[in-house]
Amino acid sequence: MTDAPSESDSAGGYMTPERIMIRDMAREFTREVVLPVANRLDPEKGDMPRELIDQMGELGFFGILIPEEFGGLGLGAFEYCLVAEELARGWMSVASIIARGNSFYRSVPGMGEARRRNIEAMAKGRYLGAVALSEPGVGSDLSGVSCRARRDGDEWVISGSKYWCTFADGADYISVLCRLDAPDVPKGRAGAFYVSVEKPKGELPKGCTGAPIPKIGYFGWKTWDLHFDNVRAPVQLAETGASAGQVESNAFALGLARAHTAARSIGLAQGALEDAMAYAKERVQFGQPISDFQAIRFKLANMATEVQAARQLMYYVCTEIDAGRGGRVETSMVKLFASEMSERVTSEALQILGGAGYTTLHPVERYWRDARLTKIFEGTSEIQLRIIADALLGKPTIRGSN
Repeated sequence: MTDAPSESDSAGGYMTPERIMIRDMAREFTREVVLPVANRLDPEKGDMPRELIDQMGELGFFGILIPEEFGGLGLGAFEYCLVAEELARGWMSVASIIARGNSFYRSVPGMGEARRRNIEAMAKGRYLGAVALSEPGVGSDLSGVSCRARRDGDEWVISGSKYWCTFADGADYISVLCRLDAPDVPKGRAGAFYVSVEKPKGELPKGCTGAPIPKIGYFGWKTWDLHFDNVRAPVQLAETGASAGQVESNAFALGLARAHTAARSIGLAQGALEDAMAYAKERVQFGQPISDFQAIRFKLANMATEVQAARQLMYYVCTEIDAGRGGRVETSMVKLFASEMSERVTSEALQILGGAGYTTLHPVERYWRDARLTKIFEGTSEIQLRIIADALLGKPTIRGSN
């Protein structure tokens, strides 16, 4: 892992001394701690150790966005994405788990002082969340959610299935998107809301069964297929009434998630670029390093240009989010551009390594596998294109053309 020459500390005026310090701290941690763990555990599909999570908590990575009054750093999307990019250079799952604090603190269950203590623990990585949105038949269109929650006195009773719930076992609670099981509830997103279900760390909630989904990447933690059979949660632990429609219209929440995905995409591409550069300088063919061949040099030049273009767009979008101007179109653009770029760059890096790249002896194949996922989660590339096209052209007049 080396510093690519395209990275400028000035970065168009975005990089303050404080941001450079934060970036460099995350970069050193990734180089010294994350990469060795990833290189050892990813080939065997192992989970990240609790000690790694604890170290990240001590460095404040889970509390970047959490207000200082709750023990966090009180910083913005820019710093959050700076750290996420660096962590993704090592292992995307590590760059992702920090969202289980930064993006989850508003959904922390409990009331009053108990809730405050939970948020303070979250800022240190000691109390983390998971979210159960998708279902076997429900992905991008959350209006089809069928998992139900009915009121029984002071408790919610949840029944139904959920899919793609990452970290369901390791989290301290799961926010479950449910449909209110009651008469006269309107169809669509308006009838949906979150219920937060607390549980022991390392277990599923009582009454919930499930199995890990066999993934081709995104190792380091498990992603679950869950079934809730009359799982109970106290009403006071319910999420504060946010419906799926309200969540999707929240520019900050959506923009943050998409910028975070862009940051992870860029980190993967940067890691692959660095590995490809190092390999090209060492690999000798026809009596000279392959980095001397124009075909390889031009590949690397294009890769570096694409990474830097995505990074600068991310810096701009994060600045807009922190200024309260994080528009839906711009955040869709950065998510789309960075994730598509990441798949291209990681694939080119694997090509430069040739047969060596198609082994688990080099992390390039890990970057490539994980980059492919960034085009799917947090809204597929097709969903982002739809959002951008609708903003440019207006919604289509033909039903179903989206």
